Amino acid sequence: MEKKNRLGKGLGALISESSTYQAKTVKEAISTGSIAFIDVEKVETNPFQPRVKFDEIALGELAESIKQLGVIQPITVRKIKDNKFQLISGERRLRASKIIGLEQIPAFVRDANDQEMLEFSLVENIQREDLNAIEVAITYQRLIDECSLTQEKLSERTGKGRSTVANYLRLLNLPPEIQAGLRASKITSGHARALVTIADKYNQLKIYYKILSGGLSVRITEELVKEVNQPMEKEKKEKAEKYIPENFLKHRDVLSNKLNTKIDIKVNKKGKGKIVINFKNEEELEKIVTKLKMENGELKMDRF
Repeated sequence: MEKKNRLGKGLGALISESSTYQAKTVKEAISTGSIAFIDVEKVETNPFQPRVKFDEIALGELAESIKQLGVIQPITVRKIKDNKFQLISGERRLRASKIIGLEQIPAFVRDANDQEMLEFSLVENIQREDLNAIEVAITYQRLIDECSLTQEKLSERTGKGRSTVANYLRLLNLPPEIQAGLRASKITSGHARALVTIADKYNQLKIYYKILSGGLSVRITEELVKEVNQPMEKEKKEKAEKYIPENFLKHRDVLSNKLNTKIDIKVNKKGKGKIVINFKNEEELEKIVTKLKMENGELKMDRF
């Protein structure tokens, strides 16, 4: 009865001393994959925990729930030494249990080395925790760097598409200010995915602050990004004509009128260039060729 009071309700009330689902020793828990009740004070935090920030309000709500119903879902730990344990997953449950002064907590005890614990812990968090997009991206990168996983293997381990994994990893290329904004929910993952397609960090930050000041939607952000990445046709034309001398443009217009089609003149700063004659179909090409037919080895056209 005393143990049940220490454990609260939940599993403490559901698992009796004689239950085959409750291991009598930690060794038995490891060998049978069953649950053992361990002292909360003997559990160390997870050094591989990808989550760096915990919502205090949500944590308090979880603590109140555990106080009323007990720990419904066991934490996962590994035994290290001197009857000490290291947390693999379930840090929110452990923190909430400490808040209400719970003495023991139900746990699955795994036999895992550092490499296995790292991978198990990171994958477990991706699957079970509500991580923000940057935390997920960092976790993916750690799995690649520290567990020697390729993006393809990472996709298999996490059950996520390869393109999804790649899109998350690209978020780590964003400037620190934008990453911080995504962590703090100032922008959404949709905003971030749009911003990451801009090569220039100055323009990334410029649009980011427009999002913050104007409360821009993802759709409007995507339109702004498109304008940055694909300048308007008029702007491209003006840029292309910037170094074309005025008399060259005059010749282009005369040719265009003579041949009744669009003519482009491209020239570099040294004056070297080319004339491009555009046509829509074979019939239009034949008409152009007819107008350019040669007489006595010379091109017969009115002077211009």
